[in-house]
Amino acid sequence: MRTLRIFALLGFVCAVGAAPAAAGPGVEVTEATLDNGLRVLLLEDHRSPIVSVQMWYRVGSRNERVGATGLAHFLEHMMFKGTPTNGKGQFARLVENNGGQDNAFTSQDVTSYYVDVAADKVDMVLRLEADRMRNLLLDPGEIDSEREVVMEERRTRTEDDPEGLLAEELNSLAFKAHPYRWPTIGWMADIKRINASELRQFY
Repeated sequence: MRTLRIFALLGFVCAVGAAPAAAGPGVEVTEATLDNGLRVLLLEDHRSPIVSVQMWYRVGSRNERVGATGLAHFLEHMMFKGTPTNGKGQFARLVENNGGQDNAFTSQDVTSYYVDVAADKVDMVLRLEADRMRNLLLDPGEIDSEREVVMEERRTRTEDDPEGLLAEELNSLAFKAHPYRWPTIGWMADIKRINASELRQFY
């Protein structure tokens, strides 16, 4: 959790009300930093009564180490597995039940979680994000179950995909001493052995 807090960045695209507004060059982004260090960016666009809440953490595969690759991506998966307040899958169900959609991605440098929902539901989304930012369960049984999902994702996107394999090989050759040399999803051997303690420490 400490790692995520240190590198937290909130991108917040807000559209409240249905009044048309011109968006394009000259649009201003409001920036603020909360007492806890969280950086908030606000871009208002009143063309639709929706809001896009994006949480950007400055943590990715470059923050891992040899023998523990894939932690950032694995943790991204686990962020949807529940807290004491909101159980497994509850985050996505609440968003969907309120007409929204959510997803996430991990890269070498960042991990991002995003939700598009009606503007009047923004408080709900922020409560959900704050909850999983602080109270993730990381149940060992759920970790083992999700491990199979991550392993299959690696097989599909890399091991069974010539372009994926080529990109992985090129990175390992191009970045001899930099963490970019290992794949964001992690090496299969590391995915197989990642445990709750490692995920908790990374979280």
